[in-house]
Amino acid sequence: MESMSLDDVAAEQLAAARESPSGRAARTVHGGRRSALRQTVLAVLAGRELAEHGNPGEVTLQVLRGRIRVTAGEQSWDGGMGDYVIIPPERHALTAVEDSVVLLSVVATPSEMTGGTRE
Repeated sequence: MESMSLDDVAAEQLAAARESPSGRAARTVHGGRRSALRQTVLAVLAGRELAEHGNPGEVTLQVLRGRIRVTAGEQSWDGGMGDYVIIPPERHALTAVEDSVVLLSVVATPSEMTGGTRE
């Protein structure tokens, strides 16, 4: 059995994002590209975003720190620490309203696990 402090990982990734020209940093804490379940701690600085992109499968997001906005088509969702959202199966984007850290969980479709293409 493995365990870790998500709070410690969040602090590490936020520090890394502050040093990164992109204003983002990420660490996969479980799984990988060949696993059905992949969980990643992602830090994004205020005002930075993940541009619109497609889903590689079923996706959920939990806010660990800060405030974010997720947009998908005409829908938008604002979340803060402790909030959780199921990302719809359509193109979407994420913007950090404040310096933020999220836990992104993805259950990939079989084609994604075997090297299928992403949108």
